[in-house]
Amino acid sequence: MDWMITHASIPFAESLGGDLYRIYLYGRDKRNRSRPGYIEIDLNRPNEILYISEKPIMDLGLVGTFDESGVMPSWIVNEEGNKYLYYTGWTQGVTVPYYFYVGLAVSKDGGRHFERVSSAPILERNAVDPYLTASPCVLIENGLWRMWYVSSIKRDASEGGSKPYYLIKYAESNDGVDWKRDNTICINFKSQDEYAIARPCVIKENGIYKMWYSYWGQQSYRIGYAESKEGIKWVRKDFESGIDVSLAGWDSEMIEYAFIFEHKYKKYMLYNGNNYGKTGLGYAVLDPEG
Repeated sequence: MDWMITHASIPFAESLGGDLYRIYLYGRDKRNRSRPGYIEIDLNRPNEILYISEKPIMDLGLVGTFDESGVMPSWIVNEEGNKYLYYTGWTQGVTVPYYFYVGLAVSKDGGRHFERVSSAPILERNAVDPYLTASPCVLIENGLWRMWYVSSIKRDASEGGSKPYYLIKYAESNDGVDWKRDNTICINFKSQDEYAIARPCVIKENGIYKMWYSYWGQQSYRIGYAESKEGIKWVRKDFESGIDVSLAGWDSEMIEYAFIFEHKYKKYMLYNGNNYGKTGLGYAVLDPEG
């Protein structure tokens, strides 16, 4: 597959009925450009890939637009028969290595092809997000669209601007396109040594909001966890994330970009391992006695 020569990053799953699931992700081509596609699996034998999309579900943006260098899918919302794909578009920078912004595309054919709602991002830079926006998670509750997303609050000038400090913020919308942002921080840094909190995945379970996310430990990403009563004020409980790096192998150095879903009363986690998904994606199943 020309669109996925390396990487299988930022996975998220949708049920196709029965035990079949489609897993959306992005791959990189020979020029290191990111495009989204999907694989299909049966959860009874998840190590066997039943299908890989021959072409990406979206191509790169036009030259000069915010996603000309890459499209990285993050979340899908099903609404009124359409699929809303929220993604991160990126372009190469000059004074900084890259620029990230959140975009939106819609599919009317069941997720095989997506069309942008605009050639511009839906979460552009503004006063509360002056550097970048990325990796949105979106839920609809009582007609209100709720988003948890990544925002950079500064760049380290001593490292040539290459080191961004980013965390997780919150936004709301009435239509999923136009978003109100008021600088509400959901997951903040827990120490001066922390600088990266990425890819939120939020579910609501028994009246409690639960979020898995990636945070930069001493040397690499780990998967963290937090809980909230209303989805805005969160308590970090990173040691309750349920997973850590393996002793050896593809996910022994880092784990990141978790996505949680439930099937037949079991809770599954999709995630990436070493080198931001270059070693592929994996899954874990919650041990109810764990």
